Parts: sequence; C-alpha cells; structure tokens
Amino acid sequence: MSQESSYNQPRRAAGHGQNGKRVAPSSHSRREEEHSSRPPQRRRRRRRAGAMGALLYVIFVLGVSALLAGLGWTWANDILALNKEPLTAVVTLPDDIFTQKEITVEVTGEDGKKVKEKQTVKEADMDYVADLLKENGLIEYKAIFKMFSSITNAKYDLSAGTYELNTEMDYRALLSNLGSSSSSRMVTTVTIPEGMTQAQIFALLEEKGVATVDELNETAANYDFKYSFLKGVVPLGSANRLEGYLFPDTYDFYMGEDPVSVLNKMILRFDQIFTDKMRQTVTDNGLSIQDAVTIASLIEKETDGTDQGKIASVIYNRLHNPAAGGTYGYLNIDAAILYATGGTEVDTSADTPYNTYTHTGLPPTAIASPGADALKAAVSPESTSYYYYALGDDGVHHFFQSYSGMQQWMATQERYGNG
Repeated sequence: MSQESSYNQPRRAAGHGQNGKRVAPSSHSRREEEHSSRPPQRRRRRRRAGAMGALLYVIFVLGVSALLAGLGWTWANDILALNKEPLTAVVTLPDDIFTQKEITVEVTGEDGKKVKEKQTVKEADMDYVADLLKENGLIEYKAIFKMFSSITNAKYDLSAGTYELNTEMDYRALLSNLGSSSSSRMVTTVTIPEGMTQAQIFALLEEKGVATVDELNETAANYDFKYSFLKGVVPLGSANRLEGYLFPDTYDFYMGEDPVSVLNKMILRFDQIFTDKMRQTVTDNGLSIQDAVTIASLIEKETDGTDQGKIASVIYNRLHNPAAGGTYGYLNIDAAILYATGGTEVDTSADTPYNTYTHTGLPPTAIASPGADALKAAVSPESTSYYYYALGDDGVHHFFQSYSGMQQWMATQERYGNG
C-alpha cells in the first residue's frame, strides 16, 4: 500500500469494526461514558444549599430592616406626635418628685469669658414623669421618651405644678411645657377675704389645687423668708409664725406651685401695703411691727366694716390704762379666745395665752390676716375716751366710756334678752 493510500484510508469510527459494522462498546467503556456524561450530584446539591442560605439571609436582613424601619417609623410618630388621636390631659408634677442637686455649668463672666460654676438645681424623677405621661395617653413609649429626655438633659428644666397638655405636642413640646415658664401651666385665681386665719388660708389654697396644707405649714414654719419685719418676731419652727402677714387679696397662683413662691406672694403684698411711712409711725409710737399687725388683726375680727378707727382707740385705751393693771390692761376680746380654742362658744376661763380676759396685753401673735383699713387704723387710731363697745340690734357697734354705761344701753337691746 502506497503512502497516499494509507493517508486516504478511512479511519474506523469508535465502535465500528474494520468492515464498518458497528461494534458494541464494552461495559467498561459504557460506564466511563455514563460517568463522563452524568452531572456531579453532590456538588449541585451543595450549590443549591448555598444559594438557598444566601436567599434566606437576604430575606432575614430585609425582614429585620423592615421591622426596624417599622419600629423607627412608629417611634418617630410618638416622638414627633404624628398620627395621634386628639387628646387633652391635665397632669400634675408634685413637689416631692424633685430632689436638690448641685451641678457644674458654664456661664459667661463679667469679662466675657466662659467660666464654670456650681449651681443648685431641682432634678425631676423622669421615671415618674414618663409613667404619668403614658398613663394619660400623651406618649406611647416610655423608654424612648426617657432616652430623649436624657439626651436633652430635660430633668433639670421641669417644675412642680399642674399643666394642660395634648397629643399635638411632640416630646420636645411636652418637656418644654412642663417648666415654670410654660404657657400650659394651669393658673387658678384665689380670693382671700380679710380676717381669714392662716389655717383657713391654707385650707382654701389646698382646695384650689395650689399647694397642700402640709406643704404650706412646713414652709411657713421653717422657711426663712428674707423680710426685715419677720426677723426675730416669731422663731422658726412655729406653725403660725406668718399669722397676720399673709395679706388678704385676690391672687393668681399656678396649680401645684412651689409653696415658698405661694407664701412669698402674699408676704410681698403685705410689704407693699404696710409702707415705710406706716412702719416709721409705729416705731415712733413705741410699738413693734408685730404689735401693730396683732392689733390690726384684733380690729379686723371685731369691726363691722365702718368702725376700725374707734375699735383701734378702744384697744389702745385698754392697753395703756394703768387702772387695769400695770402698763398693759385686759383687752377682753372674744375673737382672740376663739382663735386659740377653734370653737364658736367663748370660754373666758380657757387656759391659753390668747385668753385676753386672763392675760394682760396683746396675744402672742396676730389672730387673722388684717386688710389695709385695719392696718391703717392700727397705725393711726382715732383719739377717743372709749373703753367699751357692743353690737346693737341695728347691726353696728356702739361705744361707751364706762362699763356701767354699756350695761344700761344693753338693757335696751333685744339681742341681749332685753328691750
């Protein structure tokens, strides 16, 4: 066979014999072919498991993101007061949720430079505040509110009081409206009539929601108000040390106001009414401010509204009547006994320094809050020779120089079982 023929000789295809007939592949060859054509099953399963894990991870991440986004939006709604049902609530921050704390703050000095100094502030219990706002439907998430309050340092800006808040207020507005200068702070108008005692005034203030009787008594007894006329008059610790100095007038108080502020308003008003000129007159007459206030309170409780000057003259005449026993005489004023006993029947034998039938001179303190006219009468009484007076059937007082003269007149009056 030539070389050319050898090149041109057709090749036998795999699986065919020399004569061109198909030859069945051997079993070994068949297995090799099957193995080579079949995909690797384990690797495919691994690939499928890896893809499924990645998909689940993506779904998890998206779910967590959606959850956080939902929570974030829900929290944002609460923080920003979005989509809330309209609601108005009145809340009270009591004084006992505040504690005194000393903090360091940065202030601008006289030279314009920043300096640090320590200040005493009141710190609010934010757990209480959050609970209160939650209970009243003003916030939804206490933890978020407390976190916001902490970031804004709001606990030093709140004040005791009663406030009217609503769900249109976001967190910042709620906190700013719980401060002393808030326009949401509720105000009540209280009229204190002339002749009210300190105890009656405190009961009225509690009734109006201004402050409690206990808070007012504690403050009246122990707070050292910086007024010269209170110095050394009645020592700290005495429950009725402010008797006579709480001027009767009409006041606007914040509900839940600091009791120091409440009492200071009334004492300040007294300070304005009882002028320097009046005080000088009292001193020139050899009396103390306390004497004048006590006399004014006696006048206030005894007057019918038209006779302050005459009542004052009787009190001064009795005080300075030597025949009544020494420098000071017996005043014989029933109102002073009633102040001490708290009853409606006058017991002239009552064992109390306020019994002006058994004790000469003035009682230990004033017995009521005198008004402006009574104070003026105590400072500048009328000049008379009257020592006695009695209320007539006509509803006014009648004045007498002698006890016998008064007795004769009383015999003509029905109110005394005569006439």
